[in-house]
Amino acid sequence: MLNFLINLLLFIVILGVIVFVHEFGHFIWAKIFGVYVYEFSIGMGPKLWGKKGKETQYNLRAIPIGGFCQLAGEDVEVDQDYKIPKNRRLQDKNPFQRFLIMFFGAGNNFILAIILLFFIALVWGGSTMNPIITSVEKGTPAYDVGIKANDVVKEINNHKITTSDDIALYLAISNPEKKNTFVIERDGKKYTYKIKPEKIGKGKNVSYKYGIGMKQKKESGFLGSIHYTFVKTKSIFKQMWVTVSALVTGGVKLSQLSGPVGIYSIVGEQRSAGLASVLYLIAFLSINVGFINLLPLPAFDGGHILFILIEILRFGKPVDPKIEGYIHAVGMILLLLLMVVVTFNDILRLIQ
Repeated sequence: MLNFLINLLLFIVILGVIVFVHEFGHFIWAKIFGVYVYEFSIGMGPKLWGKKGKETQYNLRAIPIGGFCQLAGEDVEVDQDYKIPKNRRLQDKNPFQRFLIMFFGAGNNFILAIILLFFIALVWGGSTMNPIITSVEKGTPAYDVGIKANDVVKEINNHKITTSDDIALYLAISNPEKKNTFVIERDGKKYTYKIKPEKIGKGKNVSYKYGIGMKQKKESGFLGSIHYTFVKTKSIFKQMWVTVSALVTGGVKLSQLSGPVGIYSIVGEQRSAGLASVLYLIAFLSINVGFINLLPLPAFDGGHILFILIEILRFGKPVDPKIEGYIHAVGMILLLLLMVVVTFNDILRLIQ
C-alpha cells in the first residue's frame, strides 16, 4: 500500500511538472505581449485551491491530468462578458506574437527535457549510444545467421541506423513474425542478414529474442554531456516522428498507445531504478507532450499555429474566430474520446 501511494504521488508530481512547464510557456509569453489571461490551472475538473491575482485566476484542480491557460480571444462570448479591450485579446496580436505564445508551451517542454538530459549526463554520465553489437548469444537467431560482436548496425529494414535507440525503435515497429533485414558493417565491409526472432512466452508475456547485446560506454564531463544531450534529444524526436508516422500508416496500432494509466504503470519501475531514471522519464515524457502538441490538429497548439499560417497565406486575413473556435471544440471532443480509448486499452493490459 505504501509503494502504491508513493508511486501515485510521484506520478502526480511528474505530470504536474510537465503540465506546469507547458502551460507556463503559454502564460509567460501571453503576459509579455499583453494578452489578458483569465485562468491558469494545473489539473482538470473541480477546483481544489484557487487564488485571484491582479487579473488572472490561479487554480489547482482535482484531476491530476492536464491543465490549461485560458487566454482572451479564445472564446468570443467570454470576452464580451468580461468586456476585454481589443488590444488585450489573442487574435489582435500580430502573427509572430501569437506564434510565440502558441509555440512556447511545447518549447518549454523541450527546454525542460534538454536541461534534465544534460544534468543526468553531467552527474551520472550519458550513454555513447553507438549502434555497435557488443555480444551475441550462442544458439540465438542472430548467432545462427553469422552476426558477430563488434559489428556495426547500419540499416534495419531499409531504415538508416545511427544510434542504439534506432535499433530498438525499428525492431519495435517491425513485424516479428517475418525476417527482418539487417545491414552490418564489419572491417570496412557491409553484409546483409535476414533474421527472424525467436518467440518466447505466450499471451501478454510474449517477447521476441534476436540474441544481440549492446553494452554502452559512458560519456562524462561537460563536453561529453553536451554531446549526449544533443544525440539523445534528437533520438527521442526521431522516435516520436517514426511512431506517429507508423500510427498513420498502420505500422503501429491504436491499441499499442499508452496514456496516463500506462505511464503510471512504469513510474514504479523507474523509481526503483533510481533518481536518474525518474528524471529521464520526465525528460522523455516532456518531449512527447511537446511533440504531440505541435501536431497540426484542432485543439492542439499545432492546430492554432496552423490557423496562424493560414492567416499569413491569406495575406493577413484571419479565419473567423467563431469558426476557428468551433473547429477546436470539435477537436477537443475527439481528443477526449481518444483519451478514453487509450485509457481503456491501458486498463485492459494491466488486468490481463
